[in-house]
Amino acid sequence: MDKQAIDIPLYVADLGHRARTASRQMARADTRAKDRALLATAAAIRRDAQALKEANEHDLAAARAAGEDSAFVDRLALTDKVIESMATGLEQIAMLPDPIGEITDLRFRPTGIQVGRMRVPLGVIGIIYESRPNVTIDAAGLCIKSGNATILRGGSEAIHSNQALAALIREGLSSAGLPQDAVQVIETTDRAAVGELITSPQYVDVIVPRGGKSLIERISRDAKVPTIKHLDGICHVFIDAAADLDKAIVIADNAKTQRYSPCNTMETLLVDAPVAPQVLPALCRIYVDKQVELRGDEVTRQILTEASIDCKAATEEDWHTEYLAPILSIRIVDGIDAAIEHINTYGSNHTDSIVTEDYSRAMRFLREVDSSSVMVNASTRFADGFEFGLGAEIGISTDKLHARGPVGLEGLTSLKYVVLGSGQVRQ
Repeated sequence: MDKQAIDIPLYVADLGHRARTASRQMARADTRAKDRALLATAAAIRRDAQALKEANEHDLAAARAAGEDSAFVDRLALTDKVIESMATGLEQIAMLPDPIGEITDLRFRPTGIQVGRMRVPLGVIGIIYESRPNVTIDAAGLCIKSGNATILRGGSEAIHSNQALAALIREGLSSAGLPQDAVQVIETTDRAAVGELITSPQYVDVIVPRGGKSLIERISRDAKVPTIKHLDGICHVFIDAAADLDKAIVIADNAKTQRYSPCNTMETLLVDAPVAPQVLPALCRIYVDKQVELRGDEVTRQILTEASIDCKAATEEDWHTEYLAPILSIRIVDGIDAAIEHINTYGSNHTDSIVTEDYSRAMRFLREVDSSSVMVNASTRFADGFEFGLGAEIGISTDKLHARGPVGLEGLTSLKYVVLGSGQVRQ
């Protein structure tokens, strides 16, 4: 769509009005209809795999012509594997329990009324994301199953791919008797559309930004609609003095090197002083073999120098940094109090883990570390909706209100009180 040919405020208002109308229909849709829409879309994706790859090639060609690096192009590509994973993902969402309409905590009051809480959709969810066109399917699937309508705004670099996928989603919705407007993809690449969307609380109930830090900072700063988001993933592993050191080495290796770019990858390793001379040399040789650059405090550097391992001096900025790269900062601390203090000072409230065989210290870490996911004897890389049993996720939230941690179906819903009576009146 040519951004010069449309009035952006009117265009977004029209999308919003149609989404609001569709959201009311989705809120009352039964589970079978929603699942039929998901399965029909999955079938359409497999059927039109070749057409999707042809649409995607337009985006890939533009990215290459613009000089984007190979990692960018890789994120953008709809390969056979990615296409199949999108279809499979929708089928998995269809198999998840439907949270909508569930009534919990129902109990009688002395007056004879019953009071409980019912799970309901949020309404209209705006999702703003970059690069990966498979997010279009993931986001649409979760919103459909949770009874919401959604307005999707992917990056301009994936415009052809996203429009092709949107057509298949509309087909799936229509085949199940659900409104096609329940999932709408913004067709203009004009960034002004994002500004309109995030400042339209009359149409949009929640904004979910997925992408780089600059995008999320902009959305957080300018939005007049509540957001579900996280900015940084400055994740820690703390190796306690009571740790099983063999276990600690495996966990700390995996937390950093299994993948470098995800937001749940460890960026700072904290080691309790009594075990640092024993565990650091063996662990850091693994990092060096995997070409991880090490940056440590003075005591860390002394230990590693004696072991003939190169380690740069860490700066104050390193403790604040999410590298998303093969770089690791290391600090030796005096006990669990110092570890918790470091994490709560420098962390980003995302994911932090302790390795220890001491139950009391493990429980203290769980209670006192102020993060959305806190772990004992496990890699931070488990902070993921699928790994947590949510089936899928729309993103990670480090906020404290509404959703926190991986946001799955339940995170896209709210609760309202319901009262069941038999003619009672208040005296």
